[in-house]
Amino acid sequence: MEPNRLAGWFERFGRRHEGVARTSETADVVRVSAADGAEAVVRVPFGGLAAPGGEAEGLAISGLLEHVARSRRLGLILVRHGAHSVGVVQDGEVVSSTTDRHYVQGRTKAGGWSQKRYARRRAGQSRKAVSSAADAAAELLLPVRRELDGVVLGGDRAALDELAADSRLAGMLAAAEPRVLDTPEPRLTVLREAAERAVSVEVEVREPE
Repeated sequence: MEPNRLAGWFERFGRRHEGVARTSETADVVRVSAADGAEAVVRVPFGGLAAPGGEAEGLAISGLLEHVARSRRLGLILVRHGAHSVGVVQDGEVVSSTTDRHYVQGRTKAGGWSQKRYARRRAGQSRKAVSSAADAAAELLLPVRRELDGVVLGGDRAALDELAADSRLAGMLAAAEPRVLDTPEPRLTVLREAAERAVSVEVEVREPE
């Protein structure tokens, strides 16, 4: 959810569950426990809280709200074997980007040597597609890496794992946000939608037993 909606969401959460009993705040996780046993958990993005508040009675999320509301410049990388889209995002808006599509054959039902030739050809096409994505990410993001407050990934996890094998990107991708956005084949409209999601906050709700 958008950062500016988070405070209202927690207030409504409390009303639905007989009030908020306590808040537990560490650098990485904020856990809000309701009086009826329900919990709302936020895994804090972008480096975590600098000064977590520990345990407190009632709703005490001012540190979280301040953290997620900060202005941030992010790198966004969306990769699938058929396409990639890379962008620099400022507060949920794409300010620069590059997108490209790649031909990768679909699956075939052929067997024997035909299947093996097809598999080799498809693997080669996939490698070429990921290599093109790596070149785009290196060209757009590495020159501004020190200006970025974080990197968010999306798309196909297998393709992203291959991308991380590129020595130019390994350090940057190792420091990326742990969540991976689930996106369709990357294109500019998908990148813009992902840019809004990149700054959003995920809340996990656990209902009382």
